[in-house]
Amino acid sequence: MPTPLDITVPVPTPGPDGATTMPATLVRPESGRGPGVVLIQEIFGRSPYMRQRADDLAALGYSVLLPQIYWRLGVDVIDETSENALETAVGVSGRVDWDLAVQDVRAAIAHLRADEATRTRVALMGFCFGGGLAYAAIQGADWDVIADALVSYYGSALPGLVDGDPVGVPSLHHFGSADAFISRDDVAHIESVVTSYGASFQLWPGSDHAFDNPRLPFHDPDASAAAWDVTTAWLAENYPA
Repeated sequence: MPTPLDITVPVPTPGPDGATTMPATLVRPESGRGPGVVLIQEIFGRSPYMRQRADDLAALGYSVLLPQIYWRLGVDVIDETSENALETAVGVSGRVDWDLAVQDVRAAIAHLRADEATRTRVALMGFCFGGGLAYAAIQGADWDVIADALVSYYGSALPGLVDGDPVGVPSLHHFGSADAFISRDDVAHIESVVTSYGASFQLWPGSDHAFDNPRLPFHDPDASAAAWDVTTAWLAENYPA
């Protein structure tokens, strides 16, 4: 597996101290070339878990860009195993300027689309906080910054987003039926809306929020493995490497 590269991505709106670039990590596939995936972090930032998922996608043949979404707050990673980690992460994510974060994700899409290795193809994949942010980044996006596909795991902001502009690209959504943070009624509404415009939807019986993260108590190893199999099969059909 190629060594991850620390790069920067130009952003349209300056950040702290007038910075005009966002830190990001680029992981290329073994071949050096492959369609792009911008991977959007969950609330714990660019954690080892997120970096592992970047490696997993690169192993499938994708060029993966993992931006530091919390860069404007001076935060990169919150250790999921530390004391009060969830409370800390919720606090950090609540300080994010949502509109600027959407801009930053779109800037990451544009940057990866311009990379000759991606052949101008870019999809989005997001988990939890990142699943909702990825969805929002596609809603109403101009042609040059819209992603070609979306995979969202338990997008936490979707209850407040799905009644807005439809996401008119192929998309896959994973949720657990026992999500402690998104009500079953909200999950059912999300399913109704996204499937009405052709999205794929997977509900994992008995699984909680963040069931894919092995560093959290919500982890469901069986659902995690099965969901990743569904994801890789869906990508092969809808966004092949």
